[in-house]
Amino acid sequence: MSIPEDDAFVSAYLTPAFHEELQAVETPDAADVGEALEISIEEAVFLALQNNRSLRAQKLQPLIAGTFAEIERARFDAGLYGEISASRERTERFPDELDEPITDLRESQRTSIGIQQTLPTGTEIDAGLSHQLTESDRVEQSQHRVRAGLSLTQALMQGRGSDVNLIQLQRARLNERASQYEFRAFAEALTAEVETAYWDHVLAKRELEIFEASTQLARRQLEAMRERIELGQTAGVDINAAEAEVALRQQALIDARSTADTLRLRLIRLLNPGGGSAGIWGLEIETLDEPSMPEGELDPVTHHARAALRWRPEISEARLRLARRELEVVHTRNGALPKLDFFMTLGKTGFSDSFGQSVSNLDGDGYDATIGLRGDLPLGNRENRARLLQSELDLEEAEESIFNLVQLVELDVRSAYNEVLRAREQIQASAVTRQFQERLLETETEKFTTGLATALDVAQVQRDLLNSQIAEVKAAVDYRKALVALYRLEGTLLRRRGIAEPFPEPLSPE
Repeated sequence: MSIPEDDAFVSAYLTPAFHEELQAVETPDAADVGEALEISIEEAVFLALQNNRSLRAQKLQPLIAGTFAEIERARFDAGLYGEISASRERTERFPDELDEPITDLRESQRTSIGIQQTLPTGTEIDAGLSHQLTESDRVEQSQHRVRAGLSLTQALMQGRGSDVNLIQLQRARLNERASQYEFRAFAEALTAEVETAYWDHVLAKRELEIFEASTQLARRQLEAMRERIELGQTAGVDINAAEAEVALRQQALIDARSTADTLRLRLIRLLNPGGGSAGIWGLEIETLDEPSMPEGELDPVTHHARAALRWRPEISEARLRLARRELEVVHTRNGALPKLDFFMTLGKTGFSDSFGQSVSNLDGDGYDATIGLRGDLPLGNRENRARLLQSELDLEEAEESIFNLVQLVELDVRSAYNEVLRAREQIQASAVTRQFQERLLETETEKFTTGLATALDVAQVQRDLLNSQIAEVKAAVDYRKALVALYRLEGTLLRRRGIAEPFPEPLSPE
């Protein structure tokens, strides 16, 4: 497979590594087609968790979310700054006692360096050192000015305290944790989809075998019918029913083959064996597990409901959303406060006609100091009060949403539990039905041999037996699929399969 060189849009959005990988993909060799992959249900799950493309993409989301926490943490990192500048100014003055103007040419160079940092307490600190060289054509000596200064600004109301200033960082961490639960939910859903696709493939193969056997049986009966007609043992019109039955079985066999191949391709897509090389599509899947009845009794439905309330990722995500709404209330409540800052600036200055001497003069008497308060209060403060009310209502909505989610989760689990019970009972019922259909076929075959039944009667009974055989296998598969759905809805499917890492533990209600 290759990318057309004239497709600039596609090529522009491919990374070099992905472009090389795409160029390296080759069409499958003839030897690749028809190879078999023997796999159990456990191996299918682990293979999908390793190779599935969608999961590999989803796995990056927590890592991406983690970068936002680092970005927010960087807001409180100290930073260096520096500046170098030069200026030149020429002025003219016209004294009354002189006819000619007096010109004044002044040149200066300024260099400064410092460090500044914002603290989670709402404090801003700036410490710096500056040097200024001034030269003038009216002064013979250059003048050096060195200043070491420290400035501090502290929020006293709005923006005060780490509980307010760390909100963005806490929110980023909550988002990172939420993405982990989303990844866990995605992995749970993928595992359920793989197991469901596995059992669907098992059912399709068994159905195909049943249809093939029934088609061969219908053909043998057609040949037997022709022999009976030649011997004069039955009427020639009976051949029409036998031929029609062969045609019907052939139609069903064609559909069964197509369904089995479609489900095979779906399972290959989920497993992605070989990392997704083009040759995977010709693989035949040989399933090693049979949909037998698992041993042991089901736990009471209340046990499954309690497990769901603990392990369902959606509930942990809802609690994280509630925590984010609580942070928003803190943020908007602080934003409704008046802005009042305390500021202070201290500096020591040294003057001299040389740089070294100006530095030495820093311990002299020259200094500067500024201290004060700076405030800001919007009249009415209507916007901030409205935002606070909005955040409080959002918090109340999040609390109600959790109660609603808990109820929906329990409904899901109890409904899935009922489906498990129904599927379990259908296994035995379908087996009994199949046994009766086998006996009925024996009876009809004997009646046909003695001339008491027609070929159409036998064909109808065979068709009923075929449906009962498929229903028996389908009941066993439905039971395994119902268990998978139940475990997914209670959030324990991965744990029941022995997969606990790297997925996070659930959040407690506190």
